[in-house]
Amino acid sequence: MLRMRSIGQRYNESRSFMASEKAPQLNIPAAANPPSSGMPPSPRHESRLPVVLTVLAMLVVPFVVSDRLSFGPVWLLPVLAGTLLIPIAIADHSRITGRSRLLRLLAIGLVVLLIFKSGWSTARLASDLLHNGPETNNATVLLLTGSLIWLGNNLVFALLYWELDSGGPAARANSVAPYPDLAFPGHLNPELVPPGWRPDFVDYLYLGLTTALAFSPTDVMPLARWAKLTMALQALISVVIITLVIARAVNILT
Repeated sequence: MLRMRSIGQRYNESRSFMASEKAPQLNIPAAANPPSSGMPPSPRHESRLPVVLTVLAMLVVPFVVSDRLSFGPVWLLPVLAGTLLIPIAIADHSRITGRSRLLRLLAIGLVVLLIFKSGWSTARLASDLLHNGPETNNATVLLLTGSLIWLGNNLVFALLYWELDSGGPAARANSVAPYPDLAFPGHLNPELVPPGWRPDFVDYLYLGLTTALAFSPTDVMPLARWAKLTMALQALISVVIITLVIARAVNILT
């Protein structure tokens, strides 16, 4: 009788252990949740300098690549982008702190303008590659042009991720999103980052480059639908540019 009771106890214990092992753990890391003390997290103001330098770098591209890849006159994009960038920089100074609706609309308008420019240049480059455009007859010029267009696309996607994730940079600066659109390693492993950590523009720049190089997510996981679709689109564009440019360059050299 004692032996049968012992076996029954062991069986019940083993079932309880297996159930606890197989049960999904849905607990959100403590660092990803708002503080339980009732006090709002301290603001973490992000420097605007990396963003401004990235936008200025993109405005130089039309002066380097062929005029065929530019939408309208070469000076058109810098003028339009500067019209949007200057008020944002003046109103928000050197750090992103405000939540002004007007500033956010101007920032989104700037990103949309850069997206349109990059999309136009990418489409024209793909068309010239398929129809033997003038800038595709020299391997050196082609590789330089393709690299600049590819890099410009990735910078645009970095700006887009940075502007849309969790309500934008101003919202992230003033609070920690309990359910971010993009899950960075700091969200998934809060013990590896300081308390109240938030991603800044350099993190999104890294996200844009790694997505384009790997053709898929790497260490940042898209959670929102818009993030999944955007990363899929970026990977597809990167594949098209790299494949067509390298194939054409090899054809020229051989």
